[in-house]
Amino acid sequence: MSKPVNKMKEPAPSSEEKVAEKKPAKENKVVRSVASVVSGSFLSKETTWKNLPFIFFLSFLAVCYIANGYYADDQVRKVNKLSNEIKELRTQYIVVKDSLVIKSKQTEVAKVLEKQGTEIKESVVPPKKIVIVKEPLKQKD
Repeated sequence: MSKPVNKMKEPAPSSEEKVAEKKPAKENKVVRSVASVVSGSFLSKETTWKNLPFIFFLSFLAVCYIANGYYADDQVRKVNKLSNEIKELRTQYIVVKDSLVIKSKQTEVAKVLEKQGTEIKESVVPPKKIVIVKEPLKQKD
């Protein structure tokens, strides 16, 4: 059956009326959802029981995400601590190396030996170079 053609069109509701009509429905739905969660009645619904493994999975992921954040923060703190320790050790290395260079000079060693009262004296004769010349090997025929 077809609809009558001569029927007058009803005026369409204005956009303000549409918004006014939809807001209470949405607010009512939100209020009901929150009340359902607070009262615990949502647990008795079948859809909740069907989605429970997925909810546990999401909870597990959230805990892993939080734990990973704490672990990353801890690693950053360790890296910063080790970087500072490396800088301190490098400074100490440079100071000790400089001190060793100064103390290992021939004149400094001679002064220290003189203070200790040992009979070891600094040589006044310069060292001589010993050169060994290798003779070619004779082949036996």
